[in-house]
Amino acid sequence: MAQLRQEVDPGEAGLDAGALHRLDRHFARYVDEGRLPGCLVSVARGGRVAHLTTHGHRDLAAGLPVETDTLWRIYSMTKPVTAVAVLQLVEEGRLSLDDPVDRHLPEFANPRVYESGSGTEVRTRPAGGPILIRHLLTHTSGLTFGFYYKHPVDALYRAAGLESSVPPGADLARTMEVYARLPLQFEPGTQWNYSVASNVLGRVIEVVSGQPLDEYFAERIFRPLGMTDAGFHITPEQAERLSELYGETEDGGIAPIPGLPVRGRPRFLSGSGGMVATARDFHRFMEMLRRGGELDGTRLLSSHTLGLMTRNQLPGGAGLRSFGAPAHQDRGNEGLGFGFNVSVVVDPARTLAPQGLGTYGWTGVATTAFWVDPSHDLTVQFMTQVRPKTLKVFPELRRLVHEALVD
Repeated sequence: MAQLRQEVDPGEAGLDAGALHRLDRHFARYVDEGRLPGCLVSVARGGRVAHLTTHGHRDLAAGLPVETDTLWRIYSMTKPVTAVAVLQLVEEGRLSLDDPVDRHLPEFANPRVYESGSGTEVRTRPAGGPILIRHLLTHTSGLTFGFYYKHPVDALYRAAGLESSVPPGADLARTMEVYARLPLQFEPGTQWNYSVASNVLGRVIEVVSGQPLDEYFAERIFRPLGMTDAGFHITPEQAERLSELYGETEDGGIAPIPGLPVRGRPRFLSGSGGMVATARDFHRFMEMLRRGGELDGTRLLSSHTLGLMTRNQLPGGAGLRSFGAPAHQDRGNEGLGFGFNVSVVVDPARTLAPQGLGTYGWTGVATTAFWVDPSHDLTVQFMTQVRPKTLKVFPELRRLVHEALVD
């Protein structure tokens, strides 16, 4: 069984071992205090893993430790994988970034945009133009999530059974019908609002490729990259390696909560957040990104296309905070732009934590994260399984990793 392994001493990779020890102590303390069940951290430079540590447990009740082959629900870290799949179809000429979505999903024809009111009194008007594939990739489509509680359209999503983004028992095709009946929050292309857009992209992939999303990912991404454990569900043989999922309690502790239905092929294949993977799997994916779309002689995307994916695509070079809908105008988005399903650092001096210019990556709702820093030839991932209420580890993680850079 393939596992992620440390390949080089930190000093050889331009990393300070003492600073990495401080990083380890910091997150070990979170485990000891009961704020995290366990975690895994890997740091690589030039593609070689120079720091790999595990702390705590993947299952507290069973006493099972976090190991390098532990399986994690990566939730929204699925989105960059979905972006790669879409861009493969673009390169093959089967899809265009400027295709109207209704060319592939007719239910999205004639979108309407929120104008005023709430509940049954909502008033809408015809959108000035169609939703484009690039709007979905950049989260500028006008779609939303039901769990925001920030806008009257969010409430319409909840009323339609979309509190968790999926109508109970629905598949991708049925879910698209529900999304398409709801108004957009804003004209496509005029704001940034993190949303169900990647689920729509998942359905586009299915329609254009003629394959279910999980089969496409397996054939075109997982197998070529040697992501041997990655998928939308786990086999009985993998089950013991899956980490338990926890939620943060009101007193700052953690308690087990239900996770994705990963012990059997799900009816709903989420391009937004459905994947399970090991640290080695995701290291392979990050390496393909870092190397410009290629890994070990296998090319998934051209370097030009990979460059588009990982460059700020917001109009006029706007940032997430200035271009974001009200739900996203917080300090944490300062200095960040957005590419195709990844955030991109456009102004390091304004970010909440130190990051190199052009750093890109994303996170998952169970407190997983990855980033690629081209200016330092650095790749980092953090894996745990806690859905947080107040816990915020990413600024600390970025600061501690940055402090370890020697050159």
